[in-house]
Amino acid sequence: MAKTDHQYGLILAGGRGTRFWPRSRKRSAKQVLNFFGERSLIQQTVDRLRSILPPERIWVITNSHLRDTIAKQLPEVPKRQIIAEPAQRNTAPAIGLIAQILHRQDPDAVMGVFPADHVIEKNSRYLRLVKPAFKAAGDGKIAVLGVQPRWAETGYGYIEFPPGVTAGDITPVPVRSFREKPNLETAKEYVHAGNFFWNAGMFFWRADVVLNSLRDHLPKTAALLASLPPFASSKFKSALAAAFPECENISIDYAVLEKAQNIVGIPADEFGWNDVGTWNAVYELEARGIYSNVSRGEVISELATGNYVDVPGKLVALLGVENLVVVETADALLIADRNRSQQVSDIVKALEKQKREELL
Repeated sequence: MAKTDHQYGLILAGGRGTRFWPRSRKRSAKQVLNFFGERSLIQQTVDRLRSILPPERIWVITNSHLRDTIAKQLPEVPKRQIIAEPAQRNTAPAIGLIAQILHRQDPDAVMGVFPADHVIEKNSRYLRLVKPAFKAAGDGKIAVLGVQPRWAETGYGYIEFPPGVTAGDITPVPVRSFREKPNLETAKEYVHAGNFFWNAGMFFWRADVVLNSLRDHLPKTAALLASLPPFASSKFKSALAAAFPECENISIDYAVLEKAQNIVGIPADEFGWNDVGTWNAVYELEARGIYSNVSRGEVISELATGNYVDVPGKLVALLGVENLVVVETADALLIADRNRSQQVSDIVKALEKQKREELL
């Protein structure tokens, strides 16, 4: 087998995307919505990887609310490889589970881990970075992608590379440290320094490297995953339902990446990456019409600027308003300051407290 035949992709698709309420719900979360074009974000993720990872080597881990929807959206991916977590346990157990399955099937398996809900506009440039990351992983390293920061962002973690690193160099270089989401002053210092890059949440490693790291740093979780029967066994599903909720609830960043020694990274230049975290991010990515408004549907605008409108099936008239987000579904209407779109998740928390399940 060629080395690339041992390469697999794991798409993490378990989040809810609460900042995209009211469109994003438990059963129609952010990753299965189509903000840009006809294809959903998870469909676009599979599409962009297709030239290096055929669908039969793609795995998806999600939740029970979304599994059927994802299976319908991705008929090319074997249905058995779209797995619903029995409980939410963050990224370390999820990645460890797929690593365990792959390693038993292919001892030389190399995994790339990809979020389901990011936008990448320059696909050929992106794949030019992914290929050496896979190669470094195949050589036993843990490889990560860093994105050259375009502004002082406080909502992302950062990867520290050696001073003098060159953005766009596809040769992996040692990672000095991972930094948590900073305050604004620290973020400005990172950008000024030039060797701090956004952590895009894409990781590459051999399956056995992941499992060894989990044994070192999360022995309880590693033992639980190792106790599972073979994936093809009729007992696998029930065993997973019993074992997975007992795993530690921890991210792969805390569990492995911040402790591992053999980490290299690729300091990527601009490839059109955006994690599409808020309605404001959608606004920034869309082509803007007159007075910098963005609309999905019919809008009349008078003395209104900088607004994002997603109201299907009816005319929306804007008069003298600016920087609003207006999003309507069959049962809810959101009107928000576009610059406060991070706080839309607070509305979801309020609905949870009120036990308004029909709106969640």
